[in-house]
Amino acid sequence: MLRGFRFFALILAAFTGGLVAAGGVRAADDPDSTYRELAILARVLHYVETNFVAEVEPRALIHGAIRGMLATLDDHSTFMDPEQFAAIRSEAQGEFGGIGVELVRQKDRLVVVERYPGSPAERQGIQLGDVVISVGGQPTEGSSLAEVVRRIKGPPGTTVVLVVERAADHRVEELTVVRERIRMITVDGRWEGGFAYLKIKSFTERTSHDMARALEALKAERPIPGLILDLRDNPGGLLDEAVRVADIWLQSGVIVSTEGRNRPADVELAHPKDTEPEYPLVVLVNGGTASASEIVAGALQDHHRAVILGTQTFGKGSVQTVIELEDHSALKLTVARYFTPQHRSIQGTGITPDEVVPPVADPQGPLGADKQLDAAVILLTRWSKGQGKRLGTGTFR
Repeated sequence: MLRGFRFFALILAAFTGGLVAAGGVRAADDPDSTYRELAILARVLHYVETNFVAEVEPRALIHGAIRGMLATLDDHSTFMDPEQFAAIRSEAQGEFGGIGVELVRQKDRLVVVERYPGSPAERQGIQLGDVVISVGGQPTEGSSLAEVVRRIKGPPGTTVVLVVERAADHRVEELTVVRERIRMITVDGRWEGGFAYLKIKSFTERTSHDMARALEALKAERPIPGLILDLRDNPGGLLDEAVRVADIWLQSGVIVSTEGRNRPADVELAHPKDTEPEYPLVVLVNGGTASASEIVAGALQDHHRAVILGTQTFGKGSVQTVIELEDHSALKLTVARYFTPQHRSIQGTGITPDEVVPPVADPQGPLGADKQLDAAVILLTRWSKGQGKRLGTGTFR
């Protein structure tokens, strides 16, 4: 019965030994007091193991205690068990086990809005506009989009059962789909109203590479007279990739700086090599624009390189580092805050657009129903006719 207590006692010994080894700086934090508090935690663990009505796994208790500890810090510091960490690491690399679809919620229904070429979803005949009714026998109604996506994803080679309602004739079908390793397409490029349009969905290890390829494909068709960069509903991702994307349109100066408690400030700078021409640039943002995508928007706004259009962004201005632990679980810990080139903190406030344009009621509706995109095309059209005042490098109002 003392198995968990002894296990935790080893952790205590290692932890307090680390305090002593850290020298005078940590000694001033009163390691004796810290030891006493940890001893209370070890005693609680022993009481639970000994007296709880059902047998419990010590590792689950330890993981729960870690989660509780991190929950007292902020909303972004978390503990990930080995399975969660493996999934997060896979997504950061731009790959995951899934079926190759992207979903959005429309009027309480989950609708397929993208299907990856050559994916299991394509081979099963899933079409754009199809409605996913259930996943693995669990209805999607009443579930969050994130929860449904988690149920669809899984190890390659395993199966998932979907019930879908066909967009063409409203037939309901049950499909058994074999998951495969899916490579995310993080950047979409096309032409809108005569102007280049790039949509970044998230910042993974491949985003800057995908961005360069999308730009080259557009420029191969015709010169770019102006560009719309869509960061709406982009939750962020890798800081380094956000810096590389912002650098595409900046020749010099600060892109972002990060400042932490026990570390020197880290400043990321723009470089003149391979900078895009100074055509007009509009960046679309909304309340789902967060973290790394706010870094891009903030840098382009502070350098007067782009007009930011849409609604207030989310306001996640903190930097997390991921530390893998011995059992392949991981700690994601907030270690710094980032600041825009003008040293604005975005934490809790977000980026305020230069042009505030609220969305329509159904932004995922028929083409032409996207009021923010329409406003961006109108601005670029006006600038292309010389009907605008130059504010700075490449920026007009």
